[in-house]
Amino acid sequence: MANKKSPLSKAAQQRVKTYEVRSNQQDSKAGLKKRDNRVAVIASLVALAIALGSQLGYSALHQTATASATPSASTPVVANTGKVPDKSLAQARSWQGSLKLNSGSVSFSLDGKKAPQAVASFVSLIKSGFYNGVSCHRLTTTGIYVLQCGDPKGDGSGGPGYNFGPIENAPSSNVYQSGVLAMARVGGNGSSMGSQFFIVFKDSLIPADAAGGYTVFGKITVGMEVVQAIAAAGTDSPNGDGKPKTPVTMSALNVK
Repeated sequence: MANKKSPLSKAAQQRVKTYEVRSNQQDSKAGLKKRDNRVAVIASLVALAIALGSQLGYSALHQTATASATPSASTPVVANTGKVPDKSLAQARSWQGSLKLNSGSVSFSLDGKKAPQAVASFVSLIKSGFYNGVSCHRLTTTGIYVLQCGDPKGDGSGGPGYNFGPIENAPSSNVYQSGVLAMARVGGNGSSMGSQFFIVFKDSLIPADAAGGYTVFGKITVGMEVVQAIAAAGTDSPNGDGKPKTPVTMSALNVK
């Protein structure tokens, strides 16, 4: 993996460790407030380090992860909410599907055996037409390389009207390989998944948090160049974490 040898500053590494893939939490305002508080704390610490004349060090991106990929005993388990599709709908089998991102077509496979709950939800949402016309609202191009999609509100706070868990099939290495499809969720909450997911367009190390890692439920099999072209166009934010410069909308989804 090319990014294994890329050094990151402590500031960038901190951004990786505190990265929270935005999900469909109902109380979005509270979630945004918590994120803003964290950003303020990090900014204060950086300012203090500069004032003390501290020098930022570097470490390899492929550092050994020590966090568990499963919820810790001290993390409260939040029950599923709403009408969550039964995981038996995944049929413990592989699914094949495709979608369009703007004018480019992407094919994917889903692993209904390793991630039955996530696949059951994803398949149900596709078959109901939920994703048609929904945007890919977030792109990160620094430290973590993902395109996040599936929020009907387009701001990271929307979802299908239900939340589910637990986390399934998270990589023990915390490395999410290019092409992976994984479920977005609220940081520290393994039962906050809904309709939002992310596509990894370059190998990324995403450290587990108190709840664990992120559910890997499928992968892109054809059309990664479509996602990479979107990523290459950049974001609307100078820090490499914002909306894609080129607005992205999903359409023509199917799965069988």
